[in-house]
Amino acid sequence: MKIAIPTRDGHVDDHFGHCAEYTIFTVDNKQIISKETLPSPQGCGCKSNIASTLQQMGVTMMLAGNIGNGAIEKLNAHNIRIIRGCSGAVEDTIAAFIAGNLTDSGLTCAHHECH
Repeated sequence: MKIAIPTRDGHVDDHFGHCAEYTIFTVDNKQIISKETLPSPQGCGCKSNIASTLQQMGVTMMLAGNIGNGAIEKLNAHNIRIIRGCSGAVEDTIAAFIAGNLTDSGLTCAHHECH
């Protein structure tokens, strides 16, 4: 399983569409097999091609902080499930996911700002 985490300075970015990069973990049998980074494309996440890029890489799960409905719909259309409300260091976040300790917050961003 490949899991992407929107990242800034080693932590889950508070806003999916503005992250500096994506940290992508490959997990097998509850073990981290590999870790790689993918620079974030220019522009907001939901308006970029990041969903198709992640899908082509084999990503099927995203552990995100705040994320809007447009991004959720685009990621879901590319068969990427999302757990919202994640925070903290990416290493702690992936460990919590592997341990089964993450639940979706159910919250989405109510506003959308692209710069």
